[in-house]
Amino acid sequence: MENKSKVYYTNLNTRPGLNLLKKLKRMVVAAGIENIDFKNQYTAIKVHFGEPGNMAYIRPNYVATIVDLLNSLGAKCYLTDSNTLYKGLRDNAVDHLDSAVKNGFNPLQINCNVIIADGVKGTDYTAIPLEGAQYCPAPKIGRAIADSDIFISISHFKGHEQAGFGGALKNIGMGSASIAGKLELHSSSQPKVDAENCIGCKICEKNCNHGAIKVGEDKKAVIDYDKCVGCGQCVALCQYSAAVLATYNTSEELNYKIDEYCKAILKDRPNFHISLIMNVSPECDCWSHNAPAIVPDLGMMCSFDPVALDQACADLVNQSPALNMCSCHEHHQGEDKFKFCHPDTDWEAGLRYAEEIGIGSREYELVEI
Repeated sequence: MENKSKVYYTNLNTRPGLNLLKKLKRMVVAAGIENIDFKNQYTAIKVHFGEPGNMAYIRPNYVATIVDLLNSLGAKCYLTDSNTLYKGLRDNAVDHLDSAVKNGFNPLQINCNVIIADGVKGTDYTAIPLEGAQYCPAPKIGRAIADSDIFISISHFKGHEQAGFGGALKNIGMGSASIAGKLELHSSSQPKVDAENCIGCKICEKNCNHGAIKVGEDKKAVIDYDKCVGCGQCVALCQYSAAVLATYNTSEELNYKIDEYCKAILKDRPNFHISLIMNVSPECDCWSHNAPAIVPDLGMMCSFDPVALDQACADLVNQSPALNMCSCHEHHQGEDKFKFCHPDTDWEAGLRYAEEIGIGSREYELVEI
């Protein structure tokens, strides 16, 4: 057992005097979160606030429990997430903060502030050099996360249409990437202009640091690919879905890049990770809707090792019976529900590569609390 990472687990059974919030606190304390020196340390708590309309995201009550514990240990806590690459109600800090507040992530309900990691327009980031990286030599991390002393992730474990599932690694790697970083994660090519959506506002032209995009007499933007460096600034700033991704990476390459972003974030700071295996929806909380859960609510897990944590969560889901109301109801206990929901994805690729580059281990010891 010495070489196996410890993953702590608690089920959702309660009794008088021991509710789910107390069980969550008891679990993370047993796992050793208090061994981190939080005193006066800027502590980023990475959470997905949920796209408005989606009802599967983490309830703020669970996050508040962790915040209260860390505050009691002297941490300077803040909740954080980065803006989205796609257009929605979280693609800029103004709408993103409003969405967080509406979904219950606000100082009245959670005793700390919310800071959008990559700034108002998604352009505030730090490039963190990553020696030996095969895909992302300098991940572009939202500055509020890059500047943190300690990093804590609280993830809603669920399916994901591109990565296979979304757990700790995806919450950390993709969720901490600036808009330019998300462009790097999703695409190996430079952006393109959808001329039908372009209105000639010139915001892309005015803000391109490389003079690579110009608006012509026809009031349509055109990219000079000899000058374009693929930074994603035009995608971040365009409000009309005119500057967009040209291609999308395969599931495997997306997961590899997410892993490298994770490594850049975690390599120089204490970190700890929590996953809630509840409302295990087939798709991401980024959608403004959610489908029925694919399995029953299963419990809560935590670990210092995000790779072991994701592996343990995936194992638990796949060992559980599927719910009759979900799209994979014919999938029985022990079968790969993520592959059934999203046949073109390879969720194990991310775990294999994360282990290969030294983020953590897929071998784990499950400790039930």
